[in-house]
Amino acid sequence: MASVSHYFLLVLAFLDSHTAQPVCLPGCTCSHESFGRTLQCMSISLGAIPLNLPDEFKRVRIENSPLFELPRGSFINMSTLEYLWLNFNNVTVIHLGALERLSELKELRLEGNKLRSVPWTAFRATPLLRVLDLKHNRIEVLPELALQFLINLTYLDLSSNRLTVVSKSVFSNWPAYQKRRQPGCGAKIPPSMVLALHSNPWLCDCRLRGLVQFVKSVSLPVILVNPHLMCRAPLSKAGQLFHETELGDCMKPRISTPSANVTIWAGQNVTLRCLAQASPSPTIAWTYPLSMWREFDVVLRGKQLAPMLTSSTAEDAALSELVIPAAHPVDRGNYTCVASNSIGRSTLDISLHVLPAQALPDPYSPFSPLEGDTYIDLRVIKQTVHGILLEWFAVANTPEEKWFTLYVASEEALRKEVVHIGPGINTYAIDDLLPGTKYEACLSLGGRPPRQGQCVVFVTGRDRSGLEERERLLHITVVLCAVLLALPVGAYVWAAQAPCSCREWGLHCCLHRRKAPRCPRAAPQHEDGSYRDHTAICEDNLEHRDAEGDEEGESG
Repeated sequence: MASVSHYFLLVLAFLDSHTAQPVCLPGCTCSHESFGRTLQCMSISLGAIPLNLPDEFKRVRIENSPLFELPRGSFINMSTLEYLWLNFNNVTVIHLGALERLSELKELRLEGNKLRSVPWTAFRATPLLRVLDLKHNRIEVLPELALQFLINLTYLDLSSNRLTVVSKSVFSNWPAYQKRRQPGCGAKIPPSMVLALHSNPWLCDCRLRGLVQFVKSVSLPVILVNPHLMCRAPLSKAGQLFHETELGDCMKPRISTPSANVTIWAGQNVTLRCLAQASPSPTIAWTYPLSMWREFDVVLRGKQLAPMLTSSTAEDAALSELVIPAAHPVDRGNYTCVASNSIGRSTLDISLHVLPAQALPDPYSPFSPLEGDTYIDLRVIKQTVHGILLEWFAVANTPEEKWFTLYVASEEALRKEVVHIGPGINTYAIDDLLPGTKYEACLSLGGRPPRQGQCVVFVTGRDRSGLEERERLLHITVVLCAVLLALPVGAYVWAAQAPCSCREWGLHCCLHRRKAPRCPRAAPQHEDGSYRDHTAICEDNLEHRDAEGDEEGESG
């Protein structure tokens, strides 16, 4: 009887030991190491951390898998985990609570992932962490208090990331660094601390001055894996080692100009210059009275304002030149140069005075004034299912209130439609446009006849049956220098004026399109100033396909 009982107890013990033995994940291997049980998953299709992993694992190693994120509570049942290796996966996001319950964690390795940022406060849950390997990621920013909870860290690898500027205080305020720099009297000498910061695109301007000084002063027990950190930018310092670089203090921009008051005759070209010195290097922008119209590619008498010419005049300095060709009296006013950098911004006003010229206007210029200082700029600003919306900007040196006359004509209509518009109004909607028809809208001050440069010519697209089809296919074509621009409804509007003459139109005007269209040679302008032939068309792909489709339908 005793032998039977003994045998029965042995069977129970055997079954109990095998019941307690955890089942390893499919495709993974489980083993016993000197420090405890290990789970290793290599090159398997593992898209997420398995749920309910047993608590007995001391090391988890998952590599070369499509693992994308570490969500909150990923290891909530693994409070005894000490080594977590997640190298060469696709980890892009680590949620704030991903490391909860990992109070025994000593090593976290995330080499070769796609991290752009790290939730540094998550390390509050890992007070015993000693190794943090983040090399070969895409980390761009290291906050000033990033390392405050890594109090026992002895190895930090941030090499081969995308760090450009890091404050010295990130390391000087790090408790683990302070403990090694200022050990207490009679305290045990702490182990060495290893840092890896190489192979980052360091931007060596004044903002990196503190880190450069830190690297130059590093000594035992702090060790840099590669002390030869190198500047990637600016161009003047590219390739220089930190130990060879001297960086100055940061300062907000200081602006100067050769002349703050500029007086010219109408029709002359003028260049306004603004020199800004700052550290780091400043960016320069201009604001001026007609800047809103410049956003619509129609500024300063409807002509293009030449692109701001910015060039480095010296290190930490920039020269900006604002070129205004053929100035008009309407261009007068204050032009403000705004220089800014990460430290602050400064402004400088340049006053431009344009005196009226006593000369006949250029007959070939599409931007001729009405009389004296009078100026009108007309354009299409919006396209709808049934029509368009016109907007104009007018300046007239007259004491009385300005009222306007709008003339609308089409190829189909026998006479022009005349609309009288009172003061204070600068928009007008033209509805119920016919498909496949060319229209001309002209605006004049008072009852004067309109002149060249005060008109906009547009062509509607072919109609299709049904309102939805019409909304999709109806497009407005704006005529520029006898050239048609096909613009689908709801896409974008190209202004009706341009700074180029008809004979110069060619590629210059088309450069302002969002997409580069095909631009055949422009048709010549007739001697009487009218536009009779509009066969030269600057087409986008949609218009070209629609036209082909219509031709096939008609031939069929």
